[in-house]
Amino acid sequence: MTELRSLDQIEVKLAGAIQTPYELAVATARTCYSGKGIIWPDDVSANEKSIALRDRIASSTLEAGHLTTRQHASFVFAISGVSRQFIWNFLHSHPYYNSEQVSQRYVRVKPDNFLLPPLPESCARIYKECVFRQIATYERLIDLLREPISADYYTRFPARKKDPNRWGGNVDKRAFEVSRYVLGIGTTAYLYHTVSALTLLRYNRLIQLFDTPMEQKIVVEKMLDAVRALDPLFEKDIVDPVPLEQTLEAQHFHSIRGPEASQRFIEEFDRSLEGHTSKLIHATENAEGVLAHSVRVMLGLATSELSNEAAVDLVLNPKTNPVLADTLNPSVLDRASQCLHHVSFTFHKKISHTADSQDQRHRTVLSSRPGLSLHYTGRPDFITPFGITQSPEAQELYEKTIRNSFETINQVLDAGVSREFALYLLPNAFPIRMISSGALHGWHHKWKMRSCYNAQEEIFRATIEEVRQVATRFPVIGRHLKAPCYLRLQAGTKPFCPEGDKFCGLPVWKYTIDQYQRKSL
Repeated sequence: MTELRSLDQIEVKLAGAIQTPYELAVATARTCYSGKGIIWPDDVSANEKSIALRDRIASSTLEAGHLTTRQHASFVFAISGVSRQFIWNFLHSHPYYNSEQVSQRYVRVKPDNFLLPPLPESCARIYKECVFRQIATYERLIDLLREPISADYYTRFPARKKDPNRWGGNVDKRAFEVSRYVLGIGTTAYLYHTVSALTLLRYNRLIQLFDTPMEQKIVVEKMLDAVRALDPLFEKDIVDPVPLEQTLEAQHFHSIRGPEASQRFIEEFDRSLEGHTSKLIHATENAEGVLAHSVRVMLGLATSELSNEAAVDLVLNPKTNPVLADTLNPSVLDRASQCLHHVSFTFHKKISHTADSQDQRHRTVLSSRPGLSLHYTGRPDFITPFGITQSPEAQELYEKTIRNSFETINQVLDAGVSREFALYLLPNAFPIRMISSGALHGWHHKWKMRSCYNAQEEIFRATIEEVRQVATRFPVIGRHLKAPCYLRLQAGTKPFCPEGDKFCGLPVWKYTIDQYQRKSL
């Protein structure tokens, strides 16, 4: 029988780093007050007097919260054997990182790609049976979906049917994308993960937070060990973790509440969506007027010289602001595009764990995501993706397996297993209920990328809902919120589709937002 991966098999290696992070932090601090030019890292440890000054500056800046000095050093970690839940819950739960992670959309999951936490023997057996059932269903769903997905794909690209060896992989990837919903969030992954010294210190400070404290402790300690080996002085910057009992999360978790309380929340939240996947609940008052005013300020124009509608169109129309269509996203430096920071939108949102694992990578749109322990009621609660609903046989198998996963979780919880370990069996389909907020600048980039017909199907549908709601309420802002190919057309950039061989096969650049409908994967 295939063996699962244990926590002690997690690997963390330093793939790249600033060699002297501690001394660099002090050198940058001293440079702020230097009348002699740049202070170099070697200078701060040149002699005993310099070393004493070095340690005083390091200690005082850290204690006073002058933390930009710790952002100059960065570390690139190669991490393998960690759970998707840990990555979603901890590594990607903030804006200050970069990751390149193996994709479940494009890479087939192997039977041993699942984390096995320390469990009593009887529970370990039940746990493994559930994992292997999820994997078996995943494999069966791929087989069941390959034919309908293939028919749809070659209908859209008839010329490619002549060369299935070349294009068959595209069909398989679409089957992987849908079938993965049945897999548990304890499925393992490998990735490159880059953070600054400051972020690493913050990781250690909140290492005990829910929902994956044991996995967090193992990974962060391995990260710190790798950096200590590189620079033993880094130890001086490490602050003890915040005790778990001092966090708001822990205080509430240990209060008296049962599954009925979580169920009441879920029912209330779902009613508030009013049938939406993502519902607009707040926007900047007079958003178009505020945006227009910021454009006029940037250009030094009076209202009589540039109307609100003209100002908004000026900054959002790719014909007049072509940097919005640039794939390098230079709009972050463009004064005109920076006007989009003054308008914001907030949405109630409910998407699957696997979809949100992609969605959260848009780090300029921040979300209040839950501790899954506080949202778990014991009842089957899951998202069914579009591809599954197109096959009655696939849907029956999918729902049966997911319900079995919930039964197994309840069984091991009743046996005394911690929620941290039991919830690794939660399917990727488990809903994440959250609130997402961001400035129009962040939303614009997100909506541009995720309204592409190649975007993950669930995120695409949520994106189109969001854009339509904004366009209904603020039609001048919404006029140009469309896919990359439309923006490139308006900007005069060819080819209109930047995806190359991944072109969806449809002239989306001609569509109005009301015509954005995916009838296939």
